[in-house]
This record gives sequence, structure tokens and C-alpha cells, in this order.
Amino acid sequence: MTDTFTFNLIATDGKARRGTVSMPRGDIRTPAFMPVGTAGTVKAMYLSQVRELGADIILGNTYHLMLRPGPERVARLGGLHSLIGWPHPILTDSGGFQVMSLSGLRKLDEKGVTFKSHLDGSSHYMSPERSIEIQGLLGSDIQMQLDECVALPAKPDEIERAMEMSVRWAERCKVAFGDQPGKAMFGIVQGGDIPALRVKSAEALKQLDLKGYAVGGLAVGEPQAVMLEMLDTTLPVLPKDKPRYLMGVGTPDDILKSVALGIDMFDCVMPTRAGRHGLAFTRRGRINLRNARHAEDLRPLDEQSTCPATRDYSRAYLHHLVRANEALGGMLLTWNNLAYYQDLMAGIRLAIEQGRYADFVAQTQEEWARGDVTAN
Repeated sequence: MTDTFTFNLIATDGKARRGTVSMPRGDIRTPAFMPVGTAGTVKAMYLSQVRELGADIILGNTYHLMLRPGPERVARLGGLHSLIGWPHPILTDSGGFQVMSLSGLRKLDEKGVTFKSHLDGSSHYMSPERSIEIQGLLGSDIQMQLDECVALPAKPDEIERAMEMSVRWAERCKVAFGDQPGKAMFGIVQGGDIPALRVKSAEALKQLDLKGYAVGGLAVGEPQAVMLEMLDTTLPVLPKDKPRYLMGVGTPDDILKSVALGIDMFDCVMPTRAGRHGLAFTRRGRINLRNARHAEDLRPLDEQSTCPATRDYSRAYLHHLVRANEALGGMLLTWNNLAYYQDLMAGIRLAIEQGRYADFVAQTQEEWARGDVTAN
């Protein structure tokens, strides 16, 4: 344990990095996948299960938590860690993405953004300073700057305007965050799908000497090749001795390819959301348990897995649960998916340490391509 926030690079293999983020509430082994706990819960999971699967950190969502139960109430109840029973690191996003994507009515200017709740239509205001204040009331360990995330495709002048304002908001967030020993505020690189704007954003944020840097505004519908091009352009500009976080990503293939370019941290709702909709991620690729071919298949999802949900329940039973809309189906498949993601990250970390990351990627992709085998 440490009373400071540090990032230690342990090994590299090409551009892929193996490191450790250390802070008072524990270490984060990188590359890391952060399960998303939107409203103080990783949906359909006990947090003790999430920890047992290998998660060192989870993500909380500022927008949703500010609407309910409210940051001041969370603070009165002892902070988010105490309230939810997770004594390990928590990262909170700024709420900016949800304000832009969920709020049908909003007014944005240099000072901040006024928006209406998607829950009840009530009016709320968020500025860079208020975002940091809310995250402080929640008590998170890593806090994100407020930024404007422009949906792609967009006009170049609109992308540039939002990027430049996001940089100015980062400066204000840094001032509002101040000096919080053992905690960190990350800046967010914006710039859409325009390489020069990504570089400009990264250069400006680097001058702020923040404790970590995120790449935002990707995995929002653009082709994977565009996302990878933006990463390949952006990451060489960012400091090598600071953690790099790709926000909202993604599929297992996205993760493999982004790690190869130098990303250290990921979050995504995909494994939990997919589980609730009947889709399983496995080392054999994706398995849709809604398909009728699983109705009499007594095999588990993967007999070699150490996860009980993956190893101990037949596909026939999982198919039945999903088709019957039983809550247990979503619970078991979410458990399976988060187990797969954490096992993937553990394999990535070991491969980088051993200098065989390219081989690991090839083997993993080959097994996906081989696919699942239908029972006889």
C-alpha cells in the first residue's frame, strides 16, 4: 500500500506496456479492464464476485449518481466505497458523455452545460468545477475532467471547437481538483477522427502535467480502423511515464489491438450488457444463447474455465433461462463475461512480461476464428 499515486512500468513488448498503478486503496495491474458500476453496482453481480474474478478497480458514473441517490447524500453516507462495500480503487467519469448522449434538452456554453434529467425532466447544471466537486463527494480515487464528446461523424470546425473547449475545461478541472494526495485527475484527449486535432489536444493536455491521460470520443460508431489510427497518432505524444486510458472500449479484439498500441486501462458496458441479453464471450468466441441450437446442448460454455458460471451450467439450461427471461440467465452470463474479460487481461499481462504478446494475440484470434463447435 502507498499514500501516493504512482505508475510503474514493469515491462514492454513493442508498444504494449505492463505496469502497476499504485494508490492508497490498492494496486491496479495494467493493462486493466474496469467493470462498469454505473449507479454504484456492477449490474447482475455481487461486488465480491467482481473482485474474485480479478478486478482491481471499478468505474462509477457521475451523471447517474448525481441524479440518484445524489452526491451530497453519498457523502453523508460515508462515500461511495463505504456505501457499496468496495474498499478498492474506484474511477468516476465526469458525466460529460452521458449529458451529451442521454439528455435530449441541453444548453452548452463556455461555463458549463445545463441539461434535463432523462429520469424526470428536472433541470441540472454541470460545470468543470461542479463535476470535480461531485466526484470528490463520491470519494473516487481517479477523477475525470469534464469534456465535450462530439458524436461522429461531425464537421471539422465543430470537432475543433469542442476539443479546444475541452482543453480549457481540463485546466479548470485541474484547479478545482487541487492537491489530493493518493488520488488523481485524468485529462481526456478529444479531436474526433482528425489526427492533427488529436495531436493538438494531447500536446495541450501534456502541458498540464496531469497524473494520467485518457483518450475519449472513440468507439462511438466509427470503424475500428479509425479508432486505431487515432490511437496510433495520439499515444506517442502522451508521456510514457503516465497511465493511458481508452474510454468506453470495448470488444476483446478492440482491447488486444489497443494494448498493442500502448493503452493501459479500459472500461466498457459490453460484457455486462451482453450478458443480460443472452450473449456469452468465451475463448471460442461469442456464443448467442438465444439460438435454438443450444436447446439440448448439455455442454458448459467452457469446461476448462475456473468460473462456475462458465463451467458448471449447461448451454441447454442457459438457453432456457435466457428464452424464459429469467433473471438468473443474465446473472450467469454476466458472471461468465466478466470472468472472460479478466482472464483475457491476465493473459495479456503475462504475455507482455514474457515478451510474447504478438504470439498471444495470434493464438487468441485463431481460437476465436476456429469458433464454437455444435454438439453432436
